[in-house]
Amino acid sequence: MELTRLRPVLEHPGPMATVYLENRPPGEDAGTQSRLRWQSVRERLEADGATRATLTALDAALQQDPVGEVQADGRVLVACDDGVLLDEHWDASLGSGDAGYWSDVPQLDRYLREALTAVRLLVAVADQQGARIRQEVLGELGPDGSEPAEEQQFSAADSAVAGSGGARVHKARRGYLSHKHNQRRADEVVHQNAADIAAHLVRTAERFRPDVLILAGTVQGRTAVHGELPEHLARISVDADRGGVQDDAAEAALAEQIDEIADTLRSRRLAADTDAFELARSQGLTVCGPGPVADAARQGAVSTVVLGHEAADRPTGDALAASSACGADVTLVDLPEDDYTDGRRGIAAVLRFAVPTA
Repeated sequence: MELTRLRPVLEHPGPMATVYLENRPPGEDAGTQSRLRWQSVRERLEADGATRATLTALDAALQQDPVGEVQADGRVLVACDDGVLLDEHWDASLGSGDAGYWSDVPQLDRYLREALTAVRLLVAVADQQGARIRQEVLGELGPDGSEPAEEQQFSAADSAVAGSGGARVHKARRGYLSHKHNQRRADEVVHQNAADIAAHLVRTAERFRPDVLILAGTVQGRTAVHGELPEHLARISVDADRGGVQDDAAEAALAEQIDEIADTLRSRRLAADTDAFELARSQGLTVCGPGPVADAARQGAVSTVVLGHEAADRPTGDALAASSACGADVTLVDLPEDDYTDGRRGIAAVLRFAVPTA
């Protein structure tokens, strides 16, 4: 993940407020509970010195939401006297707690840690006539970042695609009048419908930026769609051969396989990033802790910021802001325990070149 996406927020002049509101099941008193939770965080920010202009900007942002949306989805917001700089859904597990920080730089390590465990999936359940397409973002985050939580879907959108070739896709029986013509026509219809589905997937992927494209449904349908995909989508496509959308049992079977695909992708990503960190560590090209990471970043040496599953024991805002300024990426790895001493827990960096740090 590139930190440059958050550069306007990380490098904006402070001070600023960072607010986390965890997701909770909405109830009949959702509106009251949302207001009370925000009021509690607001009072803590005010006690820490947050300005009236910043708090007013946050008030306005949260008042725009439908009742209960904060509880259902969770939110992360960053604001300063200039207004709200970041406002996104944040799928922290129940128990992670609401929080507010008033500091010179935003405190986004919790947000980044959750984002790095998320898997973005574009799912197409296809047959030879059309497809049901949905977007899912599955995340895995424990209350303190150390224990995995049950898979949670925090963003989803559904759409249906009907191929323009028509519904008649079955080939005529042998002996049928004009058999070859009808067979050819059926093949053309299947091809056109698959091309329409693939075109819709391309447009959706441009906006959604999935980590994986899951093709489900009938063998004929998903095979035809796969054959029409451009190379960049075919490369990230995976077949799901269980379930579909016919009934609840089929939906459950497909959901189970989608979870398995997400787990596999997440595990591979974590293993690859951990291996890369260990290789750099063996070459003396890593530093650990918020202070050393910030020092190295200010010297232009940080290639990748590394977050561990455990939360850092000191604020990481300066380290993330400095790393953003030097064009660093950010990943999640299993950090070695022997580096978790003297305030160096939870954050490290892979360096482009060795530099002295505090």
